[in-house]
Amino acid sequence: MKHKIILQAGREKALRRKHPWIFSRAIKKVEGQPQAGDDIAIYSAGGEWLATAAYSPASQIRARVWTFSPEQKIDQSFFEQRIHTALSMRKQLALPSDSYRLIAGENDGLPGLTIDNYAGTLVAQFLSAGVERYQKEIVAALQVVFPTAKIYERSDVDVRKKEGLKPRQGWLTEAGDSQIWITENKQQILVDIEHGHKTGFYLDQRENRLIAAEYCRDKTVLNCFSYTGTFGLHALQAGCQKLINLDVSQRALDTAAHIYQHNKIAAERYQNLNADVFKQLRAYREQGVQFDTIILDPPKFAENKNQLNKACRGYKDINMLALQILKPGGTLLTFSCSGLMESALFQKIVADAALDANVIAQIITPLSQAKDHPVLLSYPEGFYLKGLVVHKY
Repeated sequence: MKHKIILQAGREKALRRKHPWIFSRAIKKVEGQPQAGDDIAIYSAGGEWLATAAYSPASQIRARVWTFSPEQKIDQSFFEQRIHTALSMRKQLALPSDSYRLIAGENDGLPGLTIDNYAGTLVAQFLSAGVERYQKEIVAALQVVFPTAKIYERSDVDVRKKEGLKPRQGWLTEAGDSQIWITENKQQILVDIEHGHKTGFYLDQRENRLIAAEYCRDKTVLNCFSYTGTFGLHALQAGCQKLINLDVSQRALDTAAHIYQHNKIAAERYQNLNADVFKQLRAYREQGVQFDTIILDPPKFAENKNQLNKACRGYKDINMLALQILKPGGTLLTFSCSGLMESALFQKIVADAALDANVIAQIITPLSQAKDHPVLLSYPEGFYLKGLVVHKY
């Protein structure tokens, strides 16, 4: 291979543990003139071959590993094999859904690639220089594995800027439907793959929506950061007394109303409220309004380490407010999808929020991302969704 990275002495330890990232500060020198996305061989300071990676000159993560096998070539057949392996694992999970995450980036050996399968339509995000370079081969591989699937690209996210890439979205095959009805836990859910968050939906909360429903039967429920109301849908189907979905996006709330109507939910059983969650929680506190069950599923508060302290304050604030308006004996289901937020830190934040709220609370059970969002053992960064079921005394 004509392009090489020589590591600083002692900086090969992470690679020997099969971690897929090489940071710029670990590099002693780059040989050749690699362009963004080019294959590049990684060598130790002593000259030992370690891996083949994709080069990304614009990112602090200067290279992302494709393979630790010296004989493996990066081509369409490589991507076909990785996709087949990922699909085989998902088939074993017996998911209660016709939709699932097919590729979870580094966790499935394809750094920077996210692919969700929505009832036969594939929605892909190409988030790193390597998968951008091989987009043609990846799409061809997908068409081999899923010959009848339509493929839509949602690479319209800010993280591409870190790789020196521009946002992009659109059909990669013949156009299909951008509004797709999927089935999850026997519920019918509408996914907007063109305008929706991420790839259109949050498949990673599938199991947690079922768990949340257990705490909603005959209860008053507040679903914060509700998006298209699918936590609320499960609460309603479980027999909650009254539901309020709270979100700043009227488009998302309108979609929630459409989903509920489709699932034959009576309009008087719920309210979709367009409001800022922080402000509305304070308003409920001032008004003395309380709920039996509160769900907090906020967006990512920390995109990088510089934002972590601010994110901690945000998580503490909403959890304190939620605990203050939660009835004694009530249940709080609280989440963080910020990958930089470690589980222990998140638990401490919720504990501090309880202290500030002057309440006593217990953790009933921890929650995590859905089974089709695996975590590679050598890549702990793949674990990002943390949740707690909290009981208030």
